[in-house]
Amino acid sequence: VQLVESGGGLVQPGGSLRFSCAASGFTFSGYAMRWYRQAPGKGRELVATVDNAGDSTNYADSVKGRFTISRDNAKNTVYLQMNALKPEDTAEYYCRTFVGGYSYWGQGTLVTVSS
Repeated sequence: VQLVESGGGLVQPGGSLRFSCAASGFTFSGYAMRWYRQAPGKGRELVATVDNAGDSTNYADSVKGRFTISRDNAKNTVYLQMNALKPEDTAEYYCRTFVGGYSYWGQGTLVTVSS
C-alpha cells in the first residue's frame, strides 16, 4: 500500500488549496479514506472522512463548510479542497486508510497559511 500526497504550499488567509492523495497497492474503491493534519506542537487531528464510494463524508467541526473531501475511484485518488483558509489551518496534512486491519499513512504535505 502506498499513499502519496501532493498540493501543499504557502497560501494567504482566505485562500484555497487542493490536496491530492494518490493510492496504490490495494483495491482503492473498497476502502474509506481519511485526511488528518498535525499542527506544530500538536497531535494529529482527523479532518475529514469519505466512504469507499464517495457517498458519505464527515468533517471535523473546525473545517465544516470550508473543506470538502472527495474521491475519484477511477484514478485511485482522494482529494481535499480547502477554502477560506485560516492561519490555524497551518499543518502537515496526511491521508490515511486501513487495509486488512493495518493503518497506512502518506508522507504528508505541508500547508502554511500566512500573510
